[in-house]
Amino acid sequence: MTTTAATTPCQSEKCLNSNPPSRLECPTCAKLGIKGSFFCTQECFKAGWKSHKIIHNFVNLSISKNEEQYNPFPSFQYTGSLRPAYPLSPKRFVPDHIRRPDYADDGRGFPKSESLAQGQSPQILTAEEQEKMRTVCRLGREILDIAAAAVGPGITTDEIDEIVHNATIDRNCYPSPLNYRMFPKSVCTSINEVICHGIPDKRKLVEGDIINIDVSAYHDGFHADLNATYPVGEIDEESKKLIRTTREALDAAIAICKPGVPFRDIGKAIEPIAKKNGCSVVRNYTAHGVNQLFHGSPTNIPHYAKNKAIGTMKPGMTFTIEPMINLGTHEGVHWPDDWTCTTADGRRSAQFEETLLITETGVEVISAAVEKQ
Repeated sequence: MTTTAATTPCQSEKCLNSNPPSRLECPTCAKLGIKGSFFCTQECFKAGWKSHKIIHNFVNLSISKNEEQYNPFPSFQYTGSLRPAYPLSPKRFVPDHIRRPDYADDGRGFPKSESLAQGQSPQILTAEEQEKMRTVCRLGREILDIAAAAVGPGITTDEIDEIVHNATIDRNCYPSPLNYRMFPKSVCTSINEVICHGIPDKRKLVEGDIINIDVSAYHDGFHADLNATYPVGEIDEESKKLIRTTREALDAAIAICKPGVPFRDIGKAIEPIAKKNGCSVVRNYTAHGVNQLFHGSPTNIPHYAKNKAIGTMKPGMTFTIEPMINLGTHEGVHWPDDWTCTTADGRRSAQFEETLLITETGVEVISAAVEKQ
């Protein structure tokens, strides 16, 4: 908060001091050019924050509508029709009371704890730690469902990012992607030919698109990781088949999980389903362990058959399965943003992801959607 001469009454609707002349100015309003946003104390500013920030959202929306969009990589040889729509919105604010992973405030977004854990065996979680994983995965599912409800023609992926970010903060969670190895947003949104790691921007979804929303949240020292692919309005039959095939492949992989099963068998369950439906399995990206670390051991769980993954499943392990299935080639091409990966032939890709806990007798899908009554 900045200070100036006290000539304007406190603007808080919940002023604790009967709206006296005030000198503390909202810094965001000052930056946006909004005049007269003064408060008598920090306490009054915080008390009226929820209603006051609506002003910021309104002004930002007005600015964004008048902001010219551009493709930052005009000479890049794109494989499909999708193009980035910049400028990206500013990095979203995370309140100080939210517990952060170690990379959140690092200038390089470097996950030091992951680096120190390289080469270690997969962690076996205690009963208390397993319960914390259940909690964060339940919260992650709530966040994903909220984002999915907003999918439709006309919404931008940046607006979806804002929805995810706010829903994450509302649940006292940190959005795990934000600043992870300098990823600039709070969620990954991958449209049509994007395999994974799409950066939310100003492109509006259009009828016939498909979009993967990849939500990760950090709460009480543990990460959740889950995603799903959704149709935007009415989609073609080929896209429907792709989404159906990808979910079927994930469910088949989950079905074999139990103590003693080698991690390499996950790909053995997935690839035949993809091939049966004329699709391919992405090889460059794999599933991974997840707990206190966003990406932990086992760090390499391939989704294709005849892989050389090491290790077997044991009770207390938590990890993801997240097959990326393509209509055409399994090969990918990276955009110059260092994150977005698209199919090499420009055909569509879909993905589904769940976080799993191996139990004494089988597997628990701790990120599973809650069945509606």
